[in-house]
Amino acid sequence: MSTGVARFFDSMAEDYEALEPWYAHLYEVLHRIARQVLRPRGGAGRALDAGCGTGFQTGLLTGLGYETHGVDISTRSLAVARNGRATGARLAAGDVAALPYPGECFDVAVCCGSTLNFLAAPEVAVAELGRVLRPGGRLLLEYEHKWSLDLAWALMGSTIGRRLGYGAGGPRLWGQLARRPGEGIWIDYPGYPALRLATRSEVARWLRTGGLVPRRVWAIHAVTGVIPSPALHRPRLSRGLATLYRMLRALDRAVVSVEAAQAWAAHLVLLAERVRPA
Repeated sequence: MSTGVARFFDSMAEDYEALEPWYAHLYEVLHRIARQVLRPRGGAGRALDAGCGTGFQTGLLTGLGYETHGVDISTRSLAVARNGRATGARLAAGDVAALPYPGECFDVAVCCGSTLNFLAAPEVAVAELGRVLRPGGRLLLEYEHKWSLDLAWALMGSTIGRRLGYGAGGPRLWGQLARRPGEGIWIDYPGYPALRLATRSEVARWLRTGGLVPRRVWAIHAVTGVIPSPALHRPRLSRGLATLYRMLRALDRAVVSVEAAQAWAAHLVLLAERVRPA
């Protein structure tokens, strides 16, 4: 990750856990999935939270019984984690693309919170995750997906100015879409560093390179995508919007395992298994 991304997460570390409505739904569903599929097999093992931030997934892994390690580029986020959710975990400052661990030392790894989307070379990070997992080890990966309803809103917003809250960058966005449909694109989202939205085909390619095989996929923010995401990136919703969003969240939870929903979901969660040397 770049120093700019590190400075961004340093600046928001103390307020990161004041979740906006968009992220409240994301983490609720993500953590329900994680608790279902990452339980230890047999006895307690070792788990890694790659891009752990303030410790959302770190604390979850510890609660499942793992000896948990976390790594993040934001030193302020690590400080918040040590004094909060990740008490008792072993935390280290480092880059997900160059993990400070020997090979085949973890039974489980998670990489969530859109960590991959902030990386200039996400394929390197996936290969690193494959390297540190033992054969049979599991990886839970969450990333922001290119072909989503939210991208359609962003494209619409780029043609009518900034009325939908997506900011500028319309010509660049259209230009990227005109090139390779199977490749990710960079977007400028207001208030955040540049994000690289990934496609399912390229993530599958990165997994193969890392000696990982996908086992299951879930869709999050598929149905809720009918609302432009900037409207949900705010501390509080109006009464009418909050009521609508509550109903859409229920529908979104209902289709989380439906394969068709993956085609337009803004976030995809993937469970993969290490099957050969990375």
